[in-house]
Amino acid sequence: MPAYSAREIAADVAAGRTSAVEAAQAALARIEAAKALNAVVTIDPPRTLADAAAVDARLHAGETMPLAGVPIVVKDNIWVGGWRVTQGSRLFADFVAPRDAIAIERLRKAGAVVVGIGATSEFACKGVTTSQLYGPTRHPRDPTLTPGGSSGGPAVAVAAGLVPLAIGTDAGGSSRRPPAHVGVAGFKPSYGAIPYGPGFAEPFFGLSVIAPIATDVADVALAFEVMAGADPRDPDAAHVAQDADDIAGLRIAFSPRLGLDVAVDDVVANGLVSAVERISAGGLQIMQRDPVWPAGATEETIMPLQHAGLAALYGDAFRSDPTVFDPDIAKQIERGLSWSGAEIALALGASAAIASAFAAFFGEVDLLLAPTVPCVAWPLTRLGPDMIGGKPASPRSHAVFTPFVNHARLPAISIPCGSDRNGCPFGLQIIAARGQDRTLLGAAQQIEALLRT
Repeated sequence: MPAYSAREIAADVAAGRTSAVEAAQAALARIEAAKALNAVVTIDPPRTLADAAAVDARLHAGETMPLAGVPIVVKDNIWVGGWRVTQGSRLFADFVAPRDAIAIERLRKAGAVVVGIGATSEFACKGVTTSQLYGPTRHPRDPTLTPGGSSGGPAVAVAAGLVPLAIGTDAGGSSRRPPAHVGVAGFKPSYGAIPYGPGFAEPFFGLSVIAPIATDVADVALAFEVMAGADPRDPDAAHVAQDADDIAGLRIAFSPRLGLDVAVDDVVANGLVSAVERISAGGLQIMQRDPVWPAGATEETIMPLQHAGLAALYGDAFRSDPTVFDPDIAKQIERGLSWSGAEIALALGASAAIASAFAAFFGEVDLLLAPTVPCVAWPLTRLGPDMIGGKPASPRSHAVFTPFVNHARLPAISIPCGSDRNGCPFGLQIIAARGQDRTLLGAAQQIEALLRT
């Protein structure tokens, strides 16, 4: 872990106890020493140090910045002006972002300093973090394991102590599952809470969000406040509600399997129950209640939307040369090209029905506690574990608890809540109604404190 948090770095830089340049130099040194993890795939030390010097100059001129001098890593699918940003794809191997995404612009205005670009799977469309451009990203606790994906680079950068704060994206759990697997906090805001773009065309059709990842919830909340808020450049961006001062009166539910007929490893299932018991012992009232899903609701029913989105963007390039793509992404594009309009409409209907089911659930409940992942990290060479809960697992069985949240456009956070006998972590997912991001973050800080006692 970093020697101190983003909040502490900003306070020390603002007070003159250290400088933004010194903080950036230290982060660059940590990144260099941890190259074997392959978490940070692009660095530009001259640019980083010039940006840090500019922050020091702004402070000297009397400016106040909530993230003064905080070194950050940004996922390789978010535009950072002047930086090489590739989406982990050979199609974009030489792409240099012409401008900052709105979220990055806001982070820089708040004093954050970009020290590197974090690895992603190609187009952020795979549940492990590897690409033909950069190879695999490794788990910081065991380099033979994967951190999951697709925000594996940002999550590992935080977990390994390279930076206190990283910025990922989340269209199906990409910035909740990797944090769960490596033992840090990852927050998926409500859709629209943080403006998205300008940047690459998205294959996800209104699901992907900018997602802060940090060592604790307080740093996540600080980054969220910097990035959140409507912007006329993003027609989907919207303001979110203010927070509740106290969670004692909130209606909190626990769903051990999110109401789904899926397998969960015993260590995760038992760890979640233990965590909920500790939270209850801390004074919170928790009921057990499952969401009720429409018949046939599974990740398979909504995955055609991702496949079709990829096919719409990259189908021509695939037809020209399928070998330019990661083979697993090529399969998704090929499937996307085969879906009929009626099948895509059925997937859209399934997505809408899932959103409606969650809306009904949050009419009766304020917060939902559930697993983030059904298993711990698995070998680096596989798309998923062979077995989960004693049953054969498909390549996406590890991802079952996160995608529905995206389709409902809800906020959700993963915080560490346990580990297996080898020290591999797993996470507790906390979900709230759309727009209740600040209430969720406030509750998560209190729950995090209870789990740490």
